[in-house]
Amino acid sequence: MNRFKKILSLKGFPIQKAEKELESILNISEDSYLDYIHSKRMEIFNYHLEHNATYAHFIKKHQVSFWDQIPVMTKADLQKPLSDRLSKTYKTTDVFVNKTSGSSGNPFIFAKDKYAHALTWAHIIWLYHQHGIDMNSSLEARFYGIPKDFLEHKKERLKDILANRYRFDIFDLSKQNLLLFLKIFQEKPFDYINGYTSSIVLFAKCLKDQNLTLKKVCPTLKLCITTSEMLFEKDRKLLETQLGVPIINEYGASELDVIAFENTKGEWQLNQKTLFVEILDDSGSVLPYGREGNVVITSLYNKAHPFIRYQIGDRGIIDKESDPRTPILKSLTGRTNEFAVLPSGKKVPALSFYYVTKSVIEDSGFVKEIKIIQEEVSKFTIQYKASGELDALQKQRIKKAIDEYLEKGLTIQFEHKEELERSKSGKLKQFTSKVKS
Repeated sequence: MNRFKKILSLKGFPIQKAEKELESILNISEDSYLDYIHSKRMEIFNYHLEHNATYAHFIKKHQVSFWDQIPVMTKADLQKPLSDRLSKTYKTTDVFVNKTSGSSGNPFIFAKDKYAHALTWAHIIWLYHQHGIDMNSSLEARFYGIPKDFLEHKKERLKDILANRYRFDIFDLSKQNLLLFLKIFQEKPFDYINGYTSSIVLFAKCLKDQNLTLKKVCPTLKLCITTSEMLFEKDRKLLETQLGVPIINEYGASELDVIAFENTKGEWQLNQKTLFVEILDDSGSVLPYGREGNVVITSLYNKAHPFIRYQIGDRGIIDKESDPRTPILKSLTGRTNEFAVLPSGKKVPALSFYYVTKSVIEDSGFVKEIKIIQEEVSKFTIQYKASGELDALQKQRIKKAIDEYLEKGLTIQFEHKEELERSKSGKLKQFTSKVKS
């Protein structure tokens, strides 16, 4: 067992068992694949109906005789204490617990049983291997955020070392800092880049200004994986030109798994191994391949927490030429992002606000939704939907987080709203800037 898998195993995630399960899924014939999907989705539905009181209560409000009648869940249905959402067969001490990024404006805490989480990692390891990346030995250039809290910061850095990756702190994407990134690429033999699309695109623009191709600076570089935000075609071309390596687009959700990942043919292949992905219209009816609708996902293996017909908040189209075993995601609408430009000239990606709003994301589910508006260069409005008004201590914690992650001297005002304004598609965008770049 290699180091990466050994670490997972020591932390209680049965990775070897999960890899055997994944291998058996991969060996299912095309003729039998629909039977596998139908069997697994009903198995997980019945499990939660029997073992999860919250889900059973949710279902009792509806008349369910067959799969298409199962009601769609949203994050709003899950914003209550985690202990109330766990299946009775699990405790918070024996599951994997994490927070969603909150990029859609609906942050919440979730859980996975350890086997389901191990299966997620087995799937990711397999996906990366298809593109020549060995998660044990390939050095990753990671374009992600990192906590500012001293202990949390050190913990993330240690995890990076153990996972064979170097993290580029994307909270300061000024030209000076991007040039420091470039210097590190000259010094380290990176195999691949992985991170937030907008941050990598900004780095590529810096390379273009310097008339440089990253592959020439870092000859060991093999590919770049973009995630968490939309990858537009013009940005893909920029990345391909300035990085000099293939671009692999990933679509995932931390509470689920990788949802879609570009295969070696350049197709955006949906994960129908550990998930069941559907496209539904606004009334909850299944749409045929080729029609755009709401992306709704069922986690087939997570017994600790129900994600059954879970509406993730994006809209997409499954290619009409797809088959049940290897459906192809033709298009996706959602997860666009932008930057905040601060008075000092510092530029930070909008996903930085996850680390700010995290200071009031509590297990109680008090804060339901958050939206941040940059009114002027130095003035921000934080709109929130919650069970009540934020108190002085909560507001102080947010302001302190803004001082740490953005910069000091910004004017912050709070607005408690009954409902937050959404786009025409129903998407809640967490960050909006009214400042012209």
